[in-house]
This record gives sequence, structure tokens and C-alpha cells, in this order.
Amino acid sequence: MKKVLFLLMLAAIFIAMPASVSFANTIQDTTAAVPDDIQFTEVGSAQDSAANSVVKDSSKKDSTTTLAKAETAKPEQGSSQTLLSIFAAGFIAGLIAFLLPCIFPMVPLTVSYFTKRAETKGKGIQGAIIYGVSIIVIYVFLGLLITLIFGASALNELATDGFFNVFIFLILLVFGISFLGAFEITLPSSFVNKMDSKSDSKGLTGIFFMAATLAVVSFSCTGPLIGTLLVTVGQSGGFLAPIMGMFGFSLALALIFVVFAIFPSWMTSLPKSGGWLNSVKVVLGLIEIALALKFLSTADLAYHWGILDREVFIAIWVVISFILGFYLLGKIKFSHDSDLPYVSIPRLFFAGVAFVFAFYLIPGLWGAPLKAVSALVPPLSTQDFVLNQNGGTVATVEPKHPKRKYADFLEIPLKIDGFFDYEEALAYAKEVKKPLFLDFTGHGCVNCREMEAKVWSDPRVLKKLKEDYIVVSLYTDDKTSLPENEQFDSKILETRVNTVGKKFKHLQAERFNTISQPYYVLLGTDEKELVSPPIGVEFNIDKYLQYLDKGLSAFAKKPNK
Repeated sequence: MKKVLFLLMLAAIFIAMPASVSFANTIQDTTAAVPDDIQFTEVGSAQDSAANSVVKDSSKKDSTTTLAKAETAKPEQGSSQTLLSIFAAGFIAGLIAFLLPCIFPMVPLTVSYFTKRAETKGKGIQGAIIYGVSIIVIYVFLGLLITLIFGASALNELATDGFFNVFIFLILLVFGISFLGAFEITLPSSFVNKMDSKSDSKGLTGIFFMAATLAVVSFSCTGPLIGTLLVTVGQSGGFLAPIMGMFGFSLALALIFVVFAIFPSWMTSLPKSGGWLNSVKVVLGLIEIALALKFLSTADLAYHWGILDREVFIAIWVVISFILGFYLLGKIKFSHDSDLPYVSIPRLFFAGVAFVFAFYLIPGLWGAPLKAVSALVPPLSTQDFVLNQNGGTVATVEPKHPKRKYADFLEIPLKIDGFFDYEEALAYAKEVKKPLFLDFTGHGCVNCREMEAKVWSDPRVLKKLKEDYIVVSLYTDDKTSLPENEQFDSKILETRVNTVGKKFKHLQAERFNTISQPYYVLLGTDEKELVSPPIGVEFNIDKYLQYLDKGLSAFAKKPNK
């Protein structure tokens, strides 16, 4: 049982970083923010012109009432489930931080500090608890400071901005490269020495500054982890998001130090410090670089740059996975790595995981769905070369109807022949007498991609979407500019609606008082909801089918479809 703790914590490396990104993306997908989009009038029509003038002219009574109602329906921020997810992500990151070479060797030093200076075991335990609380206070204060500087919703408002996502990609890339050993992110030595000198004080002050010294000295290791954590959870927009993230992170660290201070004999169960600690950093660096691509992909999809298509994204992941596997086997060695005389069982196991993941990804280069990672990789529509089940290339079938609005740069997955503009879809639904399926989605919406891959792909669900509903996918984060004559000022958003994404975000906010994605609304041709309330993420296929069936049943009962 000597290495059980080590194995468990090392295993956390392979699940924590994806979990953190998954938590953050879930937060981004499901947290409502300040809405911004257009009204239910056909763009470019006379009605649309009138509607736009109504938006600009607050003297229009009906418009003012509608907008006022929408403005008062501010979305919720920081649900308990979201905050719990943020806390969990921070806690796991704290467990990983314990394994880094800037922190792990400090455990025996810290424990000896309390055991030597304490007159009794009880005072030693008391000092250890105060030390743990000091760690929590320091890191939570950092989270609070981030919130006060950037504001409760600043990061959320930037979350779908393409250039902001590129910036975050570059930041995470730098963090990952620093973990590989290219350089270290450190604080000024004068500041470090000042903190260390104050830790020699007696009483509570000395204990607090000893905790501060831990935070400062370990910054070269924890900095990238903390930065990644704050970047991802900060996108929730909630005031408590960074605070909860840092609370989880610091609580994990504090518990470890306090427990070993209370039970010093347990330290004999820990593996000795050595080259494996640097290996942990390298593994984290490779994983962080891989996951940083998600932010670049979000910007690429929103602006339609076409620089990170699906096959390019997957190819990079395959290469990183092979590098990780060979590194763990000792076949790749960095200048700061120790000699590896033999491959341990944990290394062999995790190298195998890396190779299995690489081979799992390879079919995705030819169009395999890769459902396990479908939420993170770009959609299949961005892939240039796809093989069908018979081994040939998938032929592009041109639809028999005229090209639909925005279809030149938007696409619905699973070959669903739908719409991308509400008014156009509504007109067609009235013509064929079918209900509307409104899919409020986004290029950067992780849960949207997962719903499409795991729920929409079910034959029963797909049949209903293709045959019984008129599907209209409304991308709320698309950055394609609207023509000048279609732009207007949104009082809901207090901004200019000048992109396709803002147009449909405004639509969702005005009609349904939310901008969370995914958000699925079933409407009759009279524009009234068939099932209320609409639903969001629902991975239970049977429940999703029940929702669709309920909508069809309600539509069938309408006298004038």
C-alpha cells in the first residue's frame, strides 16, 4: 500500500485537466448572460424596418413594454450546481498541484516545522490547522481580487469573443511550454525573500507568512494551474466563480498539509522525491497544450477562419498523445529529466492509456464520429475528407431547394436539411404545416456538440428531427457581420446588433429570457410554445424523445396549424 496515494494522485492528472475544461465549458454553455439579439421580423422586409425603428424609438409603446420586460428578466448567475462543479475542478487542480516538484518536497519540511516548534502535540495540530486556514485565505483572496479587477461578468462577455479566445489559447500554450521546462514563471526574488523572512516570526503571524511563502515559492508550478483554473471558471460570469475555484484549489492543498502535520507517520507512505516529479510537470504540460487548442478552435469556428479544421485538430492531438506515451516510456527525454533505468508499472500503464487514446483518434482523421471527445473537437462539417461506411468518399448532395440563408457558412450536423434563420424557417413551416424545432446553439458550445453526437444521432431522434420538425439552428456566437441595413441597437444588450450571432442571441433573450446553450424550443406555426418550459441539456434519450413526442401531440391538436 506504500504507493497507493501516489498512484491515485497520478491518475488524477489524466482526468483532472479534461474535467476542468469540461466543467468550464459546461458553465459557459449553461450559464445565462446578458442577452443580445433581434426581433421576430423578417430581415430586410418592411416589417423588419418597422421593427428596427421601433427598437430605436423608445416612444413606441408596445416595443418599450416588450423590451422592458426582457430587460427585467436578467438571467441567473452562479447556480449551486455550477458552483459545485467549479469547486470540484479547483479541488482536483489542488490535488495535482501537490504532486508538482515545487510543493511535494515541502511536505516533510512543513511537518517538521510544526513538530519542532510545538510544545505539545495539541499545539502542533493547532498550528497546522491555522497554517491550512492561512493557505485557504490567501488563495481565496486571490480569487476575490480577480473578481473585483475584472468584474463578475467581464470574462463571460469575452468568452465568445474570437480574439479573446486566441489570447487565452496563447496564455495556456505558454503555461504548457513552461511545464515542459522551457522556462519558469516565477515571482521576483526580493518578494520571495521578504515573505520567507517574515515566516520566522513567532505566533500566528509567522504561520500565516509561512503559508504565504509556500504560495510564493511554489508559484512557478502552481501559476499555470491557477491561471488555467481562473481562465476557465471565470467564464461563468458569476461573482463567486473565481472564489469557489480558488477555495477548492486551496482546500485540497491545505487538507494535505494539515493531515500530514497531524499524522506525520503517514509520510512514510509517500514515494521519495525524485525525477518523477518533473515527469508530472511534463505530462501536465502536454495535456494543457492539447486542451488549449479548444480555445483556438472556438475562435476559428466563430470567425470561419478555417485554420483549425477537424482533421488538423485531431492530427495535433494524435501527435501529442504519441509524444506523451513515448515520454512515459523513456523514449523521449528532455534536458532536465533524470535518467530512467527502468519503466515502472504506473508509467507503463499511463503510457498505454496515451497510446490507446492516440489510436482511438486516428479514425477521426477520415470522419469517424469520436463520440467520446465530440464535445471538444471541431464539428465534422469542418472536415475536408470523410469516408463513408463503404470505404468511399462521401459525395456532396446539393439540396433541391434554393440555397437557404447563412447556409454558405453554417451547417446542421447529421445531414439534417434545416434552416439557419428564424423567419425563413417559420415561413417554410407554415407552408408545409410542420412544427418548428428551434436549436439555440453556438460554435463554442461543448454541450451542444455532445448532444448532437450522443442524442441527435439516435435513429429515433434523428428520424423525428428530419421528418416531423422543421429544424432551425440559430448560432448565437457567430461573428459574421450583418449588412448595414439589418443592424440595429439592442436595448436589451445595450449594444449594437451587428453580427449573425448577436441577432439570434437577441431573439432568444427577447422571447425566452435566456441565452443559455443548448436550448431547444418547440413552436407551432403561430409562434407559441408547444411544450413549456423548453429544455436544455438532456442526455437521456428517452426523455428527449418524450419531449419531441409531446410537442408533436400538442401541434396535432391545434385547429389551425
